[in-house]
Amino acid sequence: MADPRGFLKHRERQDRPSRPVPVRIMDFKEVYERQQKGAVQTQASRCMDCGIPFCHTGCPLGNLIPEWNDLIWRDQMEEASSRLHMTNNFPEFTGRICPAPCETSCVLGINQPAVTIKQSEVSIADEAIANGWVEPVLPQRLTGKTVAVVGSGPAGLAAAQQLTRAGHTVAVYERDDRLGGLLRYGIPDFKMEKHHIDFRIDQMEAEGTRFYTSTAIGEDITWDSLRESYDAVVVATGAMVPRDLPIPGRGLDGVHFAMEYLVQSNKALAGDDVPEQIHAEGKHVIVLGGGDTGADCIGTAHRHGAASVTTLAIGTQPPESRAAHEPWPMDPKVFEVTSADEEGGERRYLASTVEFLGDENGHVRALRVAETQYNDDGSRTPMPGTEREIPADLVLLALGFTGAEQETLSGQGSVEFDRRGNVQRSEDYMTSAEGVFAVGDAGRGASLVVWAIAEGRAAAKEVDEYLEGSSRLPAPVKPSDRAISLSG
Repeated sequence: MADPRGFLKHRERQDRPSRPVPVRIMDFKEVYERQQKGAVQTQASRCMDCGIPFCHTGCPLGNLIPEWNDLIWRDQMEEASSRLHMTNNFPEFTGRICPAPCETSCVLGINQPAVTIKQSEVSIADEAIANGWVEPVLPQRLTGKTVAVVGSGPAGLAAAQQLTRAGHTVAVYERDDRLGGLLRYGIPDFKMEKHHIDFRIDQMEAEGTRFYTSTAIGEDITWDSLRESYDAVVVATGAMVPRDLPIPGRGLDGVHFAMEYLVQSNKALAGDDVPEQIHAEGKHVIVLGGGDTGADCIGTAHRHGAASVTTLAIGTQPPESRAAHEPWPMDPKVFEVTSADEEGGERRYLASTVEFLGDENGHVRALRVAETQYNDDGSRTPMPGTEREIPADLVLLALGFTGAEQETLSGQGSVEFDRRGNVQRSEDYMTSAEGVFAVGDAGRGASLVVWAIAEGRAAAKEVDEYLEGSSRLPAPVKPSDRAISLSG
């Protein structure tokens, strides 16, 4: 184990340093800087190597957290990288954008600040890549079987990499012009710069995975013809249907879904020409929704030079610490200050949006909001007599997602959907269509990057077994193994 008295000698938690706010809002480079090696080792030494490491249960990937914390402390980083990659295809992704449910399950967290697991993970990944320890893993044999993966987000990439390494010929189809899905166009660079995606794509191409961009399945190629051309198909299209707010004034100019705003910003940053880009410069910005997507909008608006940024949440402010009904080792809903919140703006709770108000030109000028009241039946409605106006030039709807896009999948591929709008699938990830599997947000609903990778790995085993009759790939999780996590 790591230093057996480390958690006693080093009781203080030390997180990764961030660049000063006045500096970082001038660009889109990553907020956090690399931690000094000595500090990483000291923090890793706080790991207790528990008899029952609950951090394993908190992590959908089952990462070998105590093992690689011990290896960090011993300065055996290459071996730590090997252990980390045994369970996680893309630790540089999760080390940056995963909210680290493993840390809320950390045994040390019962009465001390939890171990900096996420910091350990990203430190291992970055050092491994910088030192050339991450190389292509070539299959030992080719099976002659072919698999199409639709979608190049974390779930699709994880499934494709595992299946390629199992010896199948894998083709990944992406409708956007660049690979990465929401990692590419939904996550701002200040959270994860895109060269991390490019590195993994290069690795996967060297392993034998084939990639096709600007190809929309259902339009350029039908789902039926795709199924006829491949021995198996993996649907990893995400849950991209945004939740709307159908109230008076919704059709006004200046009211947009969050993803419209974020995608355009990412494309512009990548050097693309984005005509009539949604931009926050000099505007009073209102973000509806307090999840990760809302925080991404806040940080982007700061970097665009917004005049003000206000976040409205319909519910109450979460508690500062664990509520009694969410005891350790559960992942609690607590009040968090993200890096974007640190940069400025205002957060208001118990705010129900009643109407979008427009000017004479049909552009939004304000929101009419009221205080939220909780009714006896559990519903939430605006409280009469509490209405007020909040100035707004740009309103971004970050209210979450309602499921996967259905039209072509159900019409062409005979795939069924559940009542929540997600692709219906069985315990082995297979849909109602023979040989068609669904992974990640498409079958789970909007969730976390760590869940996407875990399901991609688990589904790859099921696809491999479907094609070969058995599989030596690891089987981390099943769709029902953990509670579904919905995040806006």
